[in-house]
Amino acid sequence: MNTLDINQIKEYLPHRYPLLLVDRVLDWESGKSITALKNVTVNEEFFNGHFPHKPVMPGVLMIEALAQTAALLSFLTEGRKPDENTVVYFLGIDNARFKRPVEPGDQLKMKVEITRCKRGIWQYRAEASVDGQLAVEGDLMCTMRSAADASQKA
Repeated sequence: MNTLDINQIKEYLPHRYPLLLVDRVLDWESGKSITALKNVTVNEEFFNGHFPHKPVMPGVLMIEALAQTAALLSFLTEGRKPDENTVVYFLGIDNARFKRPVEPGDQLKMKVEITRCKRGIWQYRAEASVDGQLAVEGDLMCTMRSAADASQKA
């Protein structure tokens, strides 16, 4: 089984608190799929405003957690870690659907599969669940560029 802890994840993702949204990788297979976790705690910054009377994880952050999981899979598949010259662009999402709210105390289990990689464009099928219940799903698209290309259109 291929696993990664939070310190290993930080070697692959440039995100840091409060926007690092992957806590552990349970398993991954190069070129195929990854399963990761996000532990959702009441101490998350976004719960102060979303919503104080009924805390719910914003959908956009669930999508971001899936995109970070997808980026991890791409770097692991390529067998390399990003450097300060690497930028990952989130190009799009299709078919996004939110099926259940995610609340403090939940553990978001994210599964991402590579569906296509052609000319530097990665496509994935992604879903996240809580206790076996689907919370969010969608088709993601990303690309990696060098910082020199960062000012150019992705």
